[in-house]
Amino acid sequence: MIILVFFLLHWYLSLFSQTFYLHRYAAHKMFTLSKFWNSFFYTFLWITQGASYLNPRAYAILHRMHHAYSDTDKDPHSPHFFKEVFSMMKHTKSIYSGILSGRIPVEKKFEKNIPSFPVLDKIADSWFSRITFAAGYVAFYIAFATQWWMYLLLPIHFLMGPVHGAIVNWAGHKYGYRNFNEGDHSKNTLFFDFLMLGELFQNNHHHAGSRPNFAAKWWEVDPVYPVLRVFDKMGIIRLIHVGHKNRQPDSLVDDDAQSEIAA
Repeated sequence: MIILVFFLLHWYLSLFSQTFYLHRYAAHKMFTLSKFWNSFFYTFLWITQGASYLNPRAYAILHRMHHAYSDTDKDPHSPHFFKEVFSMMKHTKSIYSGILSGRIPVEKKFEKNIPSFPVLDKIADSWFSRITFAAGYVAFYIAFATQWWMYLLLPIHFLMGPVHGAIVNWAGHKYGYRNFNEGDHSKNTLFFDFLMLGELFQNNHHHAGSRPNFAAKWWEVDPVYPVLRVFDKMGIIRLIHVGHKNRQPDSLVDDDAQSEIAA
């Protein structure tokens, strides 16, 4: 029981960091953050993702490329060019690493207004940090695991961030229904996305890239959007309400950047 609680906590806290900070903030700037809360959630991202920490700059650029080239041969992670999910993950990792190292040149329109804490990135992205977190997961399992099969969950802990991304990018562009006729294969996989905290409303999201609520119909539920509303009322974030569609990456990045600067 303790192991399952630990697994679920890691799953959802890491996933919340990914959808809240990496996706909705770093990549899309759906809301603004003060310097304090920006550094707080940057650190929270590191703690919750642990061994699978994803660099916000590299993630944001990768995701903006995904919107610009969705389901084309330039898409960093379209499932329609791979036979299975592991090949897609390997391809995505190669592009992510190329962006992070500077080996892959990045168009300027994808680099605007991305949060960056170089010192924290250096620590969080180090092998020392990753191995320390991984060792902590293993130690926890040694202390509390009661069945052999529980140890099979450890690889997911080690790769939690990429696992979340793979589920969203594979399922969200292959399985489900469409509310909007976009020029890609994006789909909404669940009506109430309890599994991926709203991330599986891919068709809705590709239709309106900067809309903070990933649900579009009255019967759809994005569980993170109410959290954003509460954070907004508490003054933790300042929501940027975008009423128009943001199909083009130039508009997506420039409009959000201007809103962030104005705030």
